[in-house]
Amino acid sequence: MTIKKFQGRTQDEAIAKAKAELGENAVIMNVKEVRPRGIFQSFKRPTYEVTAATEEKEKHVDSGVALKNLQKMHETINMAADEQIQIPPPAPKQPVMPQSAPASQAPGAPAIPGMPELTPEQGNAAEQSAIEFLKRNAGLLKKEDSEERERIEEKLENLQSILEKQLASGAGKNVEDKEFSKTDSKKKENLAFIKVLYETLINNGVNEKYVNQIMDELEKVNWNGSSVDQILSNVYQKMILKFGQPRGIDFSGRKPKVIFFVGPTGVGKTTTVAKIASTLKVEQGRRIAFLTADTYRIAAAEQLRTYANILDIPLTIIYSAGELNQGIDQLEDYDAILVDTAGFSHKSPNQKEDVKSLIQNMDSHYSKEVYLVVSATTKYKDLIEISDVYKEISDYKIIFTKLDETTTYGNILNIKMYSGAEVSYITNGQNVPDDLELFNSQKMVKRLLGGS
Repeated sequence: MTIKKFQGRTQDEAIAKAKAELGENAVIMNVKEVRPRGIFQSFKRPTYEVTAATEEKEKHVDSGVALKNLQKMHETINMAADEQIQIPPPAPKQPVMPQSAPASQAPGAPAIPGMPELTPEQGNAAEQSAIEFLKRNAGLLKKEDSEERERIEEKLENLQSILEKQLASGAGKNVEDKEFSKTDSKKKENLAFIKVLYETLINNGVNEKYVNQIMDELEKVNWNGSSVDQILSNVYQKMILKFGQPRGIDFSGRKPKVIFFVGPTGVGKTTTVAKIASTLKVEQGRRIAFLTADTYRIAAAEQLRTYANILDIPLTIIYSAGELNQGIDQLEDYDAILVDTAGFSHKSPNQKEDVKSLIQNMDSHYSKEVYLVVSATTKYKDLIEISDVYKEISDYKIIFTKLDETTTYGNILNIKMYSGAEVSYITNGQNVPDDLELFNSQKMVKRLLGGS
């Protein structure tokens, strides 16, 4: 019996391939739908696999024909055959040619190359043994011919019984197919859940490029046999790792720590400086001073002076990069100096050079940190340009403002993935200092995954 599998784009195509190779009498034992592997390949059309069988034709042996063939073979039979022949002890007489030897053969030569010479008595005995051998085989052929037919009939009956049981148990599906059905059902459930996660991240503003990266990493895990909770936990952990562990201002090194706040106009830099100063002084007991280089915007210095008066913090105004080191020297007894810089458009090269000169001309005797302040409401394309421009100025950490003015937080992950810069703080309102917090990666991932 021959059993083979055939595949086609449709069920009919697979069956046609089976019958083309095995014949029209081929028995279709099983038809199985095969879906492509992989998360996003599931959108492709499935193929079909057909298992077909056909009974091999048994060669029928006619005993009469076989006997005639064997008798004909007797004329050229090799006496050195495997059949055990009893030969009487040789007598020292003149060798003669066996009756089956050709007449042209030279006297005394063996009948067949490599065959020993036989006496007349040996030849007669061998011939008689050969005839008895043929008779025995002829009788066996008749007997085996009948037995062979019985074996074929028994095989056909067994095949019919097997097919009936397979059809009764569900179109011939075996145990392996049933297990595949269970696995396939679980896979479909998990795939549906992954699609929901995918759409949730997209709807929350995560760029498709980074969503695909997360899904590709998920596909490397054996999610087919996982539960929905395990898949969600895996995605949750991977996204937290992408955000990393946020840190606040580092006060290690020589005092004072000089902290620059840079960023485009209108993102809330000055208010953010006041919030951080209040947190450091009131909650951590740090000695804080203000220094502003924002002389472009009208009343910018006055706004920071108002906060300085409320917090009882000294304020120094500088008008050029050359005055920066002198202002720092006057405040060297403080733990930190927060420097508010002028906001500028990322498309303004002149203002960019002013801020770059301010930061790079600082005396290396002091340690510094740079924070890029950006709004969570800014479009992703603009955020990319902003991050690139400020990367030319200095390495930085990121502060996201105005989270209270948006319902999508995907740009926070987008810029973290794009720039590789650490997200340190977020703000979600105008209240000083209440609406400021150290970035919480776990809380943000929950929001991105549709939680609260």
